[in-house]
Amino acid sequence: MKEGNNNMRTKLNLQPINEKLYLPEPARIIAIETLAEKEKFFRFELLERKTLGNRPGQFLQVSALGIGEAPISITSAPSTDNTFEMSIRAVGDVTSKFHTLKVGDIVHIRGPFGNGFSDGALQKMQNKHLLFIVGGIGIFPARSLINKVLAEKMQYKKITILYGCKTPKDRMYADELDKIYKIGGNVELLETVDCADERWTCGIGVITTLIPKITFDPHDTIALLFGPPIMFKFVLKSLSEKHMAKANIYVDLERRMKCGVGKCGHCQVCDIYMCQEGPVFNLAEVESNEELL
Repeated sequence: MKEGNNNMRTKLNLQPINEKLYLPEPARIIAIETLAEKEKFFRFELLERKTLGNRPGQFLQVSALGIGEAPISITSAPSTDNTFEMSIRAVGDVTSKFHTLKVGDIVHIRGPFGNGFSDGALQKMQNKHLLFIVGGIGIFPARSLINKVLAEKMQYKKITILYGCKTPKDRMYADELDKIYKIGGNVELLETVDCADERWTCGIGVITTLIPKITFDPHDTIALLFGPPIMFKFVLKSLSEKHMAKANIYVDLERRMKCGVGKCGHCQVCDIYMCQEGPVFNLAEVESNEELL
């Protein structure tokens, strides 16, 4: 890549191209767990690097050789060793192939890609009330940041996690959620489902029904939204009614990504490349882009 082209990428707020990111590298599966009917959890170890070097909110391109490649969120918090975690829903050829793999199998990855939560955003969260609002498998990308802040919970005034899904059977990481309930102190978790069964004891209804049940100072709170696009419209309306400043809201917009390096244009929305400038955005920076939201 010539220097002039790199300068143009800087003007467009795109990441400089690292040529190595075009080449898949091997990783070994070291653990698999079934989360739900179509979702599985995977832990991997890198075979050529000492650490993945990811930030919360970033993703990897994962390959099923002979089939194709797909963008998948990194669900583990940043670590200093050579392991990382992802959770994969079987919805296509690549992801369905991953569901047939076993511990010990070798896969190939590229990345990490995308702008996750920057150092500036993470610093802004210090000594604030963090309000996670998570819908469905939006908990996959959210888990990376959730586990990071829970491990250093005393650096925040409070950590509130609101999690909603369709049914109790659709809860991801059920064992981890049960552990979060028991942390206490400045950590709280509220859940809701659209359709309950006879054993469900938490909320019933859409995730916005949980917001009136919590107390927060909108001027001292950072809201972090993960989930399907339709959820954002109603959650943002609820937060606006609570006088939450747009600069204090971060949204994770994972959609349409394909190559990971801003080459194919598949994820371009107006003048924004989701794989390069996203998937994490501060609402104040993108509120005028109706197509993006």
